[in-house]
Amino acid sequence: MTATPVSPSNDPTPPPVVLISGISGSGKSVALNALEDAGYFCVDNLPTELLRDFIGLQRAQGIHLIAVAAEVRSTSSLPKLLPLLDELRREGTPVLSLFLDSRTETLVRRFSETRRRHPLSLTRDDSGTQSRSALIEAIERERELLVSLREVSTVIDTSDLRPAQMRSWVRQLCGAAQGELALVFESFAFKHGVPRDADLVFDLRVLPNPHYVRELRALTGRDQGVIDFLKAQPEATEMLAQIEAFLDRWLPAYEQDQRSYLTVALGCTGGQHRSVYCVEQMAARFRSRMPTLVRHRELEAREER
Repeated sequence: MTATPVSPSNDPTPPPVVLISGISGSGKSVALNALEDAGYFCVDNLPTELLRDFIGLQRAQGIHLIAVAAEVRSTSSLPKLLPLLDELRREGTPVLSLFLDSRTETLVRRFSETRRRHPLSLTRDDSGTQSRSALIEAIERERELLVSLREVSTVIDTSDLRPAQMRSWVRQLCGAAQGELALVFESFAFKHGVPRDADLVFDLRVLPNPHYVRELRALTGRDQGVIDFLKAQPEATEMLAQIEAFLDRWLPAYEQDQRSYLTVALGCTGGQHRSVYCVEQMAARFRSRMPTLVRHRELEAREER
């Protein structure tokens, strides 16, 4: 574990301390490694009681990019963590809490593939392996334990993310965290499920589908042919205008709620044409007003194959 002291910028507010937590098996090690590669000083499984002193020590040494994977599963640590985060923020130490989550069936598959025991699983069968029922019970117990932390964190659903995708998303989120609300526009396919980290979901399947135009089928919503097709559809223009109006109306309320990010998920059937086009259009409309990130879940997964 290495760190390079970072010279403070002209901005008096230091970069947020990144707190990584979440459900076991959802990729905390991948996230921490991604930040370490990006120049963060990282530490894993830090007890809550040491968090304040650890941050103070690193700041005193001129280290301003700090990421911590906190140990929050014990019954004594979690009740202390949430009040501590509030105290740190009031004292001028911004904290970005990232909570990694995955669908239960995805977690079961990951634990089965790696043959690791879930930290909260106490029982094994005669062969020494963890039974499926015990594993699911442990996952659900952990969800219940961490629900309060999840509610006050920026959630990343890693169920369908490849490691490279996840590393990129984590770095993007941390790079955009500057104390003001950031918008994340994400395209997805309903046939692969709604992103668990979505705050707002809009269904675009009612719009005309370029998939049924032979010349457009192999293209995406970033290609000019699809862009021209959808721009010519009054329903698409009206849908975008109404989504923009909705966000204009409610963004101030989300900002007052002390959020770091608002993830707006736009979905169509395959996550290739309509949702991609609308995400790009919405990002272009808001990019000049506030920090804006773009994700294309299905396209990015396909590009990595």
